[in-house]
Amino acid sequence: MPRINAPTVAQHRAERHRALLDAARALLAEDPRHTPTLAAVAARAGVARSSVYEYFRSGNDLLLALVNEVLPNWSRQVTGAMAAAGSPGEQVLAYVSTNLRLVAEGEHALAAALIESVPGEQVDASTRQMHEQMSTPLVAALRELGLPDPASTAGLISSVVYTASRMIEAGADAAATEERVRELLGPFLLGRST
Repeated sequence: MPRINAPTVAQHRAERHRALLDAARALLAEDPRHTPTLAAVAARAGVARSSVYEYFRSGNDLLLALVNEVLPNWSRQVTGAMAAAGSPGEQVLAYVSTNLRLVAEGEHALAAALIESVPGEQVDASTRQMHEQMSTPLVAALRELGLPDPASTAGLISSVVYTASRMIEAGADAAATEERVRELLGPFLLGRST
């Protein structure tokens, strides 16, 4: 019988599950071009390869579990930052800043690697849901600013974020890039009265 290093079997299983997810995440972050094998994940987590199958049926199941963690976490961080911001213009800037921070932290590269590693309708649906969860408050903030077509403006702002994200991933300084985006969008967003 395997040794349990937690007060309960349930807690031991939860800790082992977490360790496997963290190991897969770390391996994918180190080399986003290569999907980690279950053997590599097990070795990183410090468990026998056969133990992985107690938690995940396959490598795809493991990566899908990671997708179902990474994407909702991204949208929670963005929508949480927007909810904590004051005016609608500040909410939009919080959308921008949080997305760029996550890109700088490597979350976009991780999410992109996961999406590429686990193709399928379930991942596509998770990606769409994440973008909808973030775009809904963005469009609402722009609507509150009195813009005539907030959905189109949201698309344009997202395009700016996407371009800034690519710059950061290509090696541009994240803080300087965010500052340029704020210089571009700030006067428009903060100069409007609601």
